[in-house]
Amino acid sequence: MTNEQIWNSEETVASLLDIDIPAWIDQEITAATVAAIYQGGCDSGAYMPAVTYHTALVTMTDHGDAVLNYICAAFGDLPPVPNGMSWEGMACFYMSTAVDLWASEILCALEGIDA
Repeated sequence: MTNEQIWNSEETVASLLDIDIPAWIDQEITAATVAAIYQGGCDSGAYMPAVTYHTALVTMTDHGDAVLNYICAAFGDLPPVPNGMSWEGMACFYMSTAVDLWASEILCALEGIDA
């Protein structure tokens, strides 16, 4: 797919790539959302579940081990949390890190398919 096709696609990533989306990511995430996450990161507001305290905390409660394992598999270790961060902030920090990483991998896969 071209960059323009990805940005304009409202098709789900799962339908385009025939993959299982991690349980800690919205199962209906679209190609356009992946492109927006890649461009500005979760902190830009491109993926609110990772930066909304309550949602990120619930997701980390339910899937925290998988999220942290995903990050460790990519980086070898967890990135350090900034000083003075609350539990909710830590949940957002690690969720954003994992989703940003996942989006960059998925964007590469989307660019590799013929549309």
